[in-house]
Amino acid sequence: MKKIFLSISASLLFFSCNSTKEIASSNAKKTPFIWENANVYFLLIDRFNNGNPENDKIINRNKPTGKLRGFEGGDIRGVIQKLDEGYFDKLGITAIWMTPVVEQIHGSVDEGTGNTYGFHGYWTKDWTAIDPSFGTREDLNELVTKAHKKGIRILLDAVINHTGHATELDEKYPEDWVRSSPNCKYNSYDTNINCTLVTGLFDVKTESNENVALPPFLIEKWKKEGRYEQEVAELDAFFKKTGYPRAPRYYIMKWLADYITDFGIDGYRADTVKHTTEDVWADFQKVCQMTFDEYKKNNPEKVLDDNKFFTVAEVYGYNIGAKKFYDYGDKKVNYYENGFNALINFDFRNEAKMDYEPLFSKYNDILQNDLKGYTVMNYVSSHDDSWPFDKKREKPFESGTKLLLAPGIAQVYYGDETARSIDIPDTQGDATLRSLMNWDDINNNPKTKEVLAHWQKLGQFRKNHPAIGAGIHKAFPVNGYVFGRIYTKGNYTDKVLVGLNLKKGTKEIDVENLFAEGEKVRDFYSGKTANVTNGKVTIDSDFEIILLEKL
Repeated sequence: MKKIFLSISASLLFFSCNSTKEIASSNAKKTPFIWENANVYFLLIDRFNNGNPENDKIINRNKPTGKLRGFEGGDIRGVIQKLDEGYFDKLGITAIWMTPVVEQIHGSVDEGTGNTYGFHGYWTKDWTAIDPSFGTREDLNELVTKAHKKGIRILLDAVINHTGHATELDEKYPEDWVRSSPNCKYNSYDTNINCTLVTGLFDVKTESNENVALPPFLIEKWKKEGRYEQEVAELDAFFKKTGYPRAPRYYIMKWLADYITDFGIDGYRADTVKHTTEDVWADFQKVCQMTFDEYKKNNPEKVLDDNKFFTVAEVYGYNIGAKKFYDYGDKKVNYYENGFNALINFDFRNEAKMDYEPLFSKYNDILQNDLKGYTVMNYVSSHDDSWPFDKKREKPFESGTKLLLAPGIAQVYYGDETARSIDIPDTQGDATLRSLMNWDDINNNPKTKEVLAHWQKLGQFRKNHPAIGAGIHKAFPVNGYVFGRIYTKGNYTDKVLVGLNLKKGTKEIDVENLFAEGEKVRDFYSGKTANVTNGKVTIDSDFEIILLEKL
């Protein structure tokens, strides 16, 4: 018989009724990749690492800008460099999410904060092209290929709701593609959807089912680039196969799905989800899954596993406490039933102020019940959240511990692991959250090295143990704080025991039947090993944390 970890009402019980041989057989198998346990590294391409200075001025984006509101040189080649160096491996990263790679408007916009360029990737000019400042198609292909060889998935960012601004260098999409008004009021379902997010940012008519022609400026652009016939032929094939009308949203879905066909990406983070009707995303998921299935069929040697295409939604303001629904005030929408495996949890950075057990037990109760089969993506800081947990970076160890040990997906925003400053003088708005990655601190600042080492240990432990993000949680009454997690799927079982706020030096911990008598275990944090004796493990380390796993 298997060891069973049951949830009964609000309480959890362990039942030990299996042999050591069965445990060893179960855990000897390769650790499966489980999206519910993913350790996602989120980076702004332009701010992470400049791997190819030659593309810095490839487009003339040289007007003076507000502080941190222009292109700074980061690119896909820079991400590849850090991938090759093993930076993501050491952090235990299992998926990299990058801001949009698509070609941005060439001109700048003054939003009252000085000139701003589309360095962030959300001001699309052409969905079918990679922005030259970010790199090339060859760069993206190399990144995906190398990441997959390391077991790391690649998430791109999908923008369907809006185009970029019109500038002296960029034409507006036609009137049958976009609306220019009214501005969103955000006080009802309709005033979040049929409106523009900000003045000048054109809202795609995602509700339209009218056939529209290609924008003339795209036709002209593609002809100059020598790919017009190919693009049109692919569009014709897509619309014939799907039967969708040639409406704006379906053009964009086809163009975004091409990144699956051409590069084999593993998922999309969807931008501004609550600003379209939910059926848009249900269709988007269908298109992506259809394309992903075709990619796997056509490229069997590149298939990593049997996971479905992954989609996570930015429904701004959603929190895990709302469970399956986002409430517009006059309407509630279940986005999990409209195309998404996960939703970004915007309240974790606030709830991280809670003590460990109230935080972890709350998330466990919801994920193991109301959200069973789905998950949330937690974060402590992000690119557009002005209220991060620990904005002054005074609690980098606590930030890492709570984020990386919480049930659900962990989203590490670039520099969380190095206490990169997100409180930059003389910046306006979200620019302060988008400072350059602090690589020099890793080499020169002993405190940064210490913080990074903490995040690396926790991240690797999470990577090795699906039980952390996807397992059932139970706390144990001891001095300090100790909890166990168990994850079971099919013949695979994973179990861990974690202790926090423990005393330094010798620690005796009751393993609560998680590990069998005489079994050898390791504290991953200190590297110390021990045998289970009389149901207990003794670890002598200089740390207040233990991460126990079976050897």
